[in-house]
Amino acid sequence: MRVEWYGQSAFALRAPEATVFIDPFGQMEGLAERGMQFDYPPIEGVTADLLLVTHEHFDHNAVEAIDGDPPVLRSTAGRLQSPIGEVLAVASEHDEAAGTERGPNTIFVLHLGGLRVAHFGDFGQAFLRDEQAAAIGRVDLAFLPVGDGPTIGAEQAAAIAATIGARWVVPMHYRTERVNFLEPVDGFLERMDGAHRAGATSVDTDALAVRAAPHVVLLDAP
Repeated sequence: MRVEWYGQSAFALRAPEATVFIDPFGQMEGLAERGMQFDYPPIEGVTADLLLVTHEHFDHNAVEAIDGDPPVLRSTAGRLQSPIGEVLAVASEHDEAAGTERGPNTIFVLHLGGLRVAHFGDFGQAFLRDEQAAAIGRVDLAFLPVGDGPTIGAEQAAAIAATIGARWVVPMHYRTERVNFLEPVDGFLERMDGAHRAGATSVDTDALAVRAAPHVVLLDAP
């Protein structure tokens, strides 16, 4: 499976059977008025067979950025039918106050390209609750926010990676040269047992080594 990062929490997962896009962003000029930098290139010319939206914030829910008319699963919970089969949507919160500050967030778990994949969106709880961990189960590939602020930071992300037993963890939603309002990825890397630096904005999972401990896959910022 090919994993391609478009910035923030936006990813295309390209497998022989289908392409899934998660959390597309749209026009972000409004952030500049608040002194916040968001300079990732616009998402253009991208098609998908399924589109997932973890929560309804404008840096995650710009479904119009994806061409065509793919089915959309957005901001919900349950066992959902889709073109790739069942997608598990686990309810969570964007903050430590039961969602009362930033609202709900969905953790999506899916099977694609022979892998069990979990994308945590803007998970912001103080910790992953036991019932959430049980619902998610063990995964091969996890996408975790690590930039603190409105989501979890390095320590919480490292703990979740260990809990769900991910083979590979792709950090997201952190400070890069294109975003100035989050913490950098360094703290997360310090807590993990090594990293594969892809040297590009994408990576093929077939090229990744499997290790006993969760291994970080660090993609270049677009």
